[in-house]
Amino acid sequence: MVLLVLVLFPLVFGGWLWFHVDSTINRVSAFPDYDGRPAAGAGTNWLIVGSDSRDGLDQETRENLHVGSADGNRTDTIMIAHLPDNDTPPTLISLPRDSRVPVPGQGRSMINSAFAIGGPQLLAQTVEQATGLRIDHYAEIGFGGFAGLVDAVGGVEMCLEQEMHDTQTGQTLQAGCQILDGEKALTFVRMRYSEATPRSDLDRVANQRKFIGALVKEASSFGTLINPFTTYALADSGAAAMKMSESDGVGDLLSLAWAMRGISSGGVVTTTVPVADSTAKRWDKEKAGELFESVNNDQPIREDLIVE
Repeated sequence: MVLLVLVLFPLVFGGWLWFHVDSTINRVSAFPDYDGRPAAGAGTNWLIVGSDSRDGLDQETRENLHVGSADGNRTDTIMIAHLPDNDTPPTLISLPRDSRVPVPGQGRSMINSAFAIGGPQLLAQTVEQATGLRIDHYAEIGFGGFAGLVDAVGGVEMCLEQEMHDTQTGQTLQAGCQILDGEKALTFVRMRYSEATPRSDLDRVANQRKFIGALVKEASSFGTLINPFTTYALADSGAAAMKMSESDGVGDLLSLAWAMRGISSGGVVTTTVPVADSTAKRWDKEKAGELFESVNNDQPIREDLIVE
């Protein structure tokens, strides 16, 4: 009987959890059909969005997370995750939120304005036309959902080379290795007004990729996976906080998470789109074009195209 329970419980629990997550995730229409949409290339492309949505956060929670009370939805994070069909490593590319690109119907504007104006559909179209990549999957998470995911795994360890003090929010993270809970993790991935982030948004997006790697590593660790309470808390928090495109399912999300496990170990190529200057408002057209062409064809990315 004990052996039977040990064999059946993971199967029953896993099946129920799969159904629970799939039925809880918020679905959105993310991909409009329009003339001139890029053809599908090799591999699979995800558009990953971290929004500054404060929906569902009461005033006390907003104050605890130090996210203010601005209305509307904007994007704090815009990334493309490429999962190849061959043996080249996956790629995670940050698109700085202040990048000035053509936004359909709006002229040239900051890329995060596309999300504020037209939501996921306009942002997806803007990213596709700016990069030449066809986006296959969409994932979005807000402030509260991100903090909840971090807390669900018991926090994430990060080693900071120096103290980080945000002159705008007044938040401070001490130097050294430490466990960041949801509140501190949100401070870390949003910080750009600090002596520790002299490149402003370029340093911020680099820290975001670093943290995602540490979070995925913790979420997929043996200790997390064998603990049904932690696994449930992680899955439940993620499902409630996540928005995905209508055609995406749990299997797609697990494939993304599995591919991104290698960020911390160097098994994933992480980069910011090549930019023309430190403001990160203008892309280096030649290098950015070569980067996206390599991604679209599942080719190795040259070292000179990688921006740390």
